[in-house]
Parts: sequence; structure tokens; C-alpha cells
Amino acid sequence: MAAKKTVKAAKKVCAKAACKKQAKVSKKGFVYHFGAGKADGNGAMKELLGGKGANLAEMAGHPKLKLPVPPGFTITTEVCTYYWNNKRTYPKTLKAEVETNLKKVEKETGKVFGSVNNPLLVSVRSGARSSMPGMMETILNVGLTLKTIPGMIKMTGDERFVYDAYRRLIMMYSDVVMEKAAGIEPKDDKGIRKILDEKLCDVKAAKGYKSDTELTAQELKALCEDFKKTVKKVLGSDFPDDPMQQLWGAIGAVFASWNGKRAVAYRNIEKIPHDWGTAVNVQSMVFGNMGNSSATGVAFTRNPGNGDSHFYGEYLVNAQGEDVVAGIRTPCPINEWSTSGHGNDSESLKKVMPKAYKELDAIQKRLEKHYKDMLDIEFTIENGRLWLLQCRVGKRNGIAAVQIALDMLKEKLINKVEAVLRVSPAQLDELLHPIVDPKAEASAKAIAKGLPAGPGGACGFIVFDSAAAIEAKKAGKECIIVREETNPEDVEGMRAAQAILTARGGMTSHAALVARGWGKCCIVGCSEITVDTAKRIMTVNGKQYKEGDYLTLNGTRGYVYEGKLSMLDAGEKNANLINFLKVCDAVKRLKVRANADTAADAEKAKAFGAQGIGLFRIEHMFYGANSEKPLFALRKMILSGSTEERVKALKEIFPFMKKDIKAALKAMAGFPVTIRLMDPPLHEFIPHSKDAVEAICKALKITPEQFEKRAEALKESNPMMGHRGIRLGVTYPEITEMQARAIFEAAAELIKEGLKITPEIMIPVVCDEKEIVNQKPIIEKVHKEVCAKAGKKIAYTVGTMIEIPRAAITSADIAQVADFYSFGTNDLTQMTFGFSRDDIGAFVPDYIKKGILKNDPFQILDQTGVGFLIRHAVKAGRGVKKNLKIGICGEHGGEPSSVEFCHREGFDYVSCSPFRVPIARLAAAQASAKEMKK
Repeated sequence: MAAKKTVKAAKKVCAKAACKKQAKVSKKGFVYHFGAGKADGNGAMKELLGGKGANLAEMAGHPKLKLPVPPGFTITTEVCTYYWNNKRTYPKTLKAEVETNLKKVEKETGKVFGSVNNPLLVSVRSGARSSMPGMMETILNVGLTLKTIPGMIKMTGDERFVYDAYRRLIMMYSDVVMEKAAGIEPKDDKGIRKILDEKLCDVKAAKGYKSDTELTAQELKALCEDFKKTVKKVLGSDFPDDPMQQLWGAIGAVFASWNGKRAVAYRNIEKIPHDWGTAVNVQSMVFGNMGNSSATGVAFTRNPGNGDSHFYGEYLVNAQGEDVVAGIRTPCPINEWSTSGHGNDSESLKKVMPKAYKELDAIQKRLEKHYKDMLDIEFTIENGRLWLLQCRVGKRNGIAAVQIALDMLKEKLINKVEAVLRVSPAQLDELLHPIVDPKAEASAKAIAKGLPAGPGGACGFIVFDSAAAIEAKKAGKECIIVREETNPEDVEGMRAAQAILTARGGMTSHAALVARGWGKCCIVGCSEITVDTAKRIMTVNGKQYKEGDYLTLNGTRGYVYEGKLSMLDAGEKNANLINFLKVCDAVKRLKVRANADTAADAEKAKAFGAQGIGLFRIEHMFYGANSEKPLFALRKMILSGSTEERVKALKEIFPFMKKDIKAALKAMAGFPVTIRLMDPPLHEFIPHSKDAVEAICKALKITPEQFEKRAEALKESNPMMGHRGIRLGVTYPEITEMQARAIFEAAAELIKEGLKITPEIMIPVVCDEKEIVNQKPIIEKVHKEVCAKAGKKIAYTVGTMIEIPRAAITSADIAQVADFYSFGTNDLTQMTFGFSRDDIGAFVPDYIKKGILKNDPFQILDQTGVGFLIRHAVKAGRGVKKNLKIGICGEHGGEPSSVEFCHREGFDYVSCSPFRVPIARLAAAQASAKEMKK
């Protein structure tokens, strides 16, 4: 049901776009011819002709190519737009244009469409501007009818071949045109294609045949008659016996397939606009199934699996293209570089058809040199003659993408700007995280889906609390911590676990933020699961999973699987990754920093190429390993009843804070470090366990009743907008003073060691410039005292985090007293939308599904609303201070489209989790590269 709604929504998008375009006709019209060394279009016309049509025109008509492409024509993407906007009808001129271009094809091939004696057969294929392999439809052998069959037999002298082509046409046409395009929903998920396939298998089984090629002409003829009767019985109409009816049915079905379920789903995943539409390519048929001197195959100019620079591919003798891609028969390698040990390695195309292979190899070299990219090529050999059916930029995995970009740069096929554009952020991410084996995942069914908060894959047994996760880690076992939601007390368990799965929370929830900071696989907001921690049971769709049961998570896609799926090591620290990122750094303008809260995080960030720390959160010293003592002191400070008690607690906190700050500054020596003053939601740190409460009461010398009274006073209706950040410093100046002293003493000691240290003090949750005016004198006073005592100058700046809409609006005033801005887009998004970032899982997915929101604004920066505030703040701030340093430290700092936004708006840097630094470096380089290309 959900899939139907999604398809319906996509159709509405197409129709809406079509209303705006009204199917504008290019000067050429709606149909573009290619073939016989000429073409109406060229490779640059992908928007109009689709990728396939543009490349066919380029191969056929470019003066430096003029390759053997079967003649044909392309019906433009504008017709698809018109089709969906006008109740599946066509522009008035289209029929005449198709007939005119069909006559050109007839002239070039010497055959006539529908002729009894000399019939022309055509293929009808889709071709969107962005490659969508396998997502839309193809119909082969269009034009075969009872009248044209004898002519084909006479022309080819091969009755078996003709009836093999006919049974393929019936299978494809009934499936694509008569069922899918007609909107017929098959019963029990058993469509006409599956029914006909079963009939084919039954005949083979009865005859003892292993392959389709063993069927005789008479057996195929009988099968075709049976197929047609079955089509009539199942679908309620006759298989068409008129060539033109077949042609227009196929054309309409390809346009209809643009909004097929799998095409819509693919576009959603790949972020391909629904209003682009597809072109339709009608091309004269060439046959790879005319016997042992014929073949068909798919090849790549380089290996798409690892980037190896040798020609790579597979083929089948006596077959049509669908046999290769559908896996009906095991293909053979085209050469020695394509061998895989699957049993047919000795039967390479190079050995079986050396002349055709030599020609194909020469053509692929010309094509790669022409397009300057790795290409996917479909070819057919008909009675020894080579034909190219298509070429397109080949799909490749992350390892191959990086290898190919570096090799082509070295070969001087491309420059650095082009090289950084050749690798997508998702591909680069593959090199950074272990992943679930795609083969294993393809055969597994997900039991639940949540928000993909931490990339990569993980496999482990279920635990329900931190203690169990820590015990598993100590025992050398891999576990997945499953929680309703996480809180700071879970951090050690989260660190110990292989992955994190929560029923609640959004992409910037605690679990998500921590997991991404560690590069840990994490799925949050998985509402399909319920967690009973007391009974230690997770329930999914009525099935219970107990502690010790295994799960596999795909954190990149948000899928949860039952049991153990095999994993692949994606090769995190490889030379190619390092070298590619150096190329990125040579192109980018934006600096990339990291959000790092410990020295270990800082070291990891530096290893990934971070150019400083954009966010060091002081309060994170109270989480995780070795936090017991500072956390106890913090609790005493929070629950103190007087200034004296508070100052005493602060003195206990001071050495821990100074130690942590010093370690981070030292790890990032030579680079700027932005230290955010404490911003803890106080309620998170109030103890709840009986032992912890008793310990605090004893330390503060208060009764349990007094504790309850003080704890009750700290409760807030909305803690995220409560007594935190700078508000603590304004209320209790001694807190700001202690933090400033820890920063400056740590810096002074490191400067004495000869290190270059530049702390940047960030004041959080500012809504008015007077707050900074109130706090700056405290910081300046401590700075003078520490410098005098140490006998060293300490360079520093004081700035703020812009995370409240009012701060963005009053930027011109705040810039008077701030040295830098860092946009905290997690809270700025929360306050601008009025969405609680920890509770969006209940409604934002529906907003996206129904088209109210395009993306989750906590994952991808809202450039309209939040972006308006940012643009205003930057312009107003720099209007006051021309060189005001500006950065971003929300989670958007590692999201590619958000990084590009920051580049366009003139930011100095972006800051993100350490494991996202490589992605941010690539995104920053790509933003610069796109600007350079323009």
C-alpha cells in the first residue's frame, strides 16, 4: 500500500512539472535519429535524449567515432512529461515524426518494418538522463508477427532462431505492456512472466534439456502458441499481431515504466528528480542468438569492482542481452582479465571470436579516451559482425571509483578538478567502514527499518544494557546494544558494543551523535521494535528476540536483519584513500575541522586530515571511561545549596577539566581548537540509583529529603531550552571563571613546551550580545592572571555558537563583541522548525513520504528556512567585521550538500565527527570543483 502511495506521489510530481513545461518542443521536434555515421543529437544532450540516447547519437555521429551502432531514433524526455500530464497521450506531431524516422531506419538497414518478405525488427528501450540500470523496461524483437515470421525465416534460414525470438517477444511484451503498463496486479504475486517462465521450464524438464538453446524449432513454435493462449486466459486480451500496435504499445510501456514501483524507489534512494522523465530509444535489432557465430555481452573499460585498468566483461554465445543480465545462463569472460573461476573461463571471447574481440577492444579504448571515464558497453555480435548497442558511464563501487580517479589523473585523461568529481561521498564512505556483504544482504529479508544514523555494517548478539556490552567486550565478543533510547549513562556500553539500535530518537539524538563520532554502526528511531529491558526482550512484528540472539545491522541504509550476515572489510586505511584525499585538499577552499571531545578523538580526527577542532564539548568529560570522579564533582556542583558549596565542587572539577583540555590542545597542537563552555542540560546528570543518591547526600551533608527538594528545583518543563550554556555563566559567574582558568593554564603549560596553541573560546546558547558582554570581562580577567603567572602570552579569541534564531537575526549586534561564529545547526534547526530532534521519528518519515518535507532537516540542512537565517547572520556579521571567522559545527558539517552550502556562503570551515572528516574533505573539494567548472 505504501509503495502505491509513493508511486502515486511521483506521478503527481511529474504532472506538476509537466504543467510548467507544457512539453516544450525543441527546434528539432520530438524525435532524433541516429545511425549510418550520422546523428541529429550528441552526447551533451542528456536532458533531452536521456543518457542512452545521447550516447548512441555520440557514438554514431561524432566525427572521431562513427562506430557500428544499429540505426534507430530517440523519442525525447519531453514526450514523457507530456504523456504523464495528458492522460497517457502523445503530442499531435509525434506519430508522423516516428513514421518519418522509422523510414530512415528502413532505408539504412534495407529492411521494412512489417514487411512480409524483408521484415525489420526493433528494440524499444528506456533511457533516463541519469543511469537507472534495470529499473525501467525493455522490449526486444518488436515487429515479429504471424505474417512477418515466414519472411524472417527466409531471410535468416534459421526457423529455430525466429521462434526463439518470437517466444522472447511474447514473454517481454505480455509482462511489460499488457500487465505492468496496463496496471494489472498479478494474483499471489505470480505475474504473466513468471507463469510463462514456468511453462518454459516444464518443457525443458520434460525433454531433459538443461539450456534454452536445446529447444528445437518445433518445440519453440508449439511453446509460442501455448504462450499466446495463456496470455489471453490470464490477461484477458490477445497478444497483438500487428507490428505498429506492438511498437506503440512498447513505447507507451516504457514511458509508463518511469513511474513503476522499482523506478520510483530507485530514484528516491539515488535522489534522482521524479520530474526528469525518460526518453525512449527505438533501435533496429541485431541478433546475438543466430547460432555459434553470434554472441552478446556487457563489458567495462575497467574493472568496476576494483578499478583495475584492464578491459573487463562477460558474454554469451547464441544469446540475447537479457540472458546475460538476467543470469539465465552462466556467462563467459571476454578475456584473461575477466576470469572468475566460474567454470567457463577457458571459453573467452578473445579465443572464441578473436576478430570481433580485437575490434571491440580497439573501440573500448577509443571510447574511454573520448569520454574520459570508465564506460559500461553493451555489444552484440551477429554472424561475426560487431555492433554496439549502448555505452554509458559505468556504475562502480567505492574502491574502484577511487582507483579509477587516481589512475586517470596519473594518465592525464582528467585533471584534479575532474578527479574529485568522479567519487561520490557514498562511494568514499565505503572505504571507511566495514559493510554487510551485498550478496548476503540480497538474499536476506529485513525484519525492521530505522534511521541510518551511523554508517557501515555490524553483526553481533543482542544485549540490553551497558554492563552486558562491557562484559562482552572484555570477553572479546561482538554485541549490539538494543535500547528504547540511550542516555549519557549508556556511553561506555555504546563504546563497547559493535553497534547501537534504538526504538526512539532522531538523527541528532544522543545515540546518533555519539555513534557517528566514533564511526560506529547505528540505527535509531526504529519504531517497528519494542524493547522490554526488564524482561530482556526485543519484539518485532510479534516475534521475540532474547539477549544472546544475533542481529546484523546495515547502518548506511537503516536495515535490521535476523541472524548473522557475512561482512566485508572495506579497507579503511589504504594508500588510495590517503592519496585521493590529498587531491581533494589541493582543490578545496573550505577548511575541515572535527568535533572532538577527547585527545583520542583529536588524534583520530588528525589522522583523517582534520585541520583543527571546531567543537570541543567540555561537558563530555562527564561521560564514558574514567568519568566517575568528575561526574561526582559535577553532581555536587549542580546540587549545591550555596556559592561556597558550588565553588568547592568547582575546585574538584578543575584538575580533571584542565587535564582533558590540555590533552586535546596538545593532540591538535598547531591547529585551532574551539572549546565550547559547558552546556549541560542539568537534569541529565541528577543521580537516580539509591547508591548514587546516598553518596551525594553524604558528600553534601544533606538528608535524602533535602536532596529530593534540590533535585525537584532543578526539574524543567523544557530542559533543552532551560538553564544551560551561557545562562549558567550569567547566574553563576564562578563556573565561567573556572572553565577559563582551565583553558588558559592548559594552554600556558603547552606553550612553555614550545607548542603553538590557539584556543578559541565559544560561548553557547547566546540570544543577545549583552550575554557576551557580561561574560567577556570574566574571561579577560582570568587570561591576564594566568599570563602574568606563567610569563607567557596566550593568543585566544572569544566567539559564540549561533544556535538560536534570535542570535542569527541580531547578528549585526553580536558581531560587535564576538570574534567568530560557529553555527550549531542541530539546535538552530530544532528551534526554527519547532521540532524536537529526539522525537521526530514519530512524524518526520510521514512528512517525507507525503512530500511535505523533501528531507529530514536534521540530516540535510534546510537551505530555505534555516539557510535564510544563516545567510542573514553571515551577511550582517561580516558587514560589521569583514574578516569574521565563520564555521559550522552541527552534524550538517559532514553532510555533502550542506558542506556545499557552506562553501557558497563563504564559510571559513566546517566541523564534523572525526569519521566524517574524509567525506567533508571530498564535499568541500567538490563544491570548489563545481564552482571552477562553471
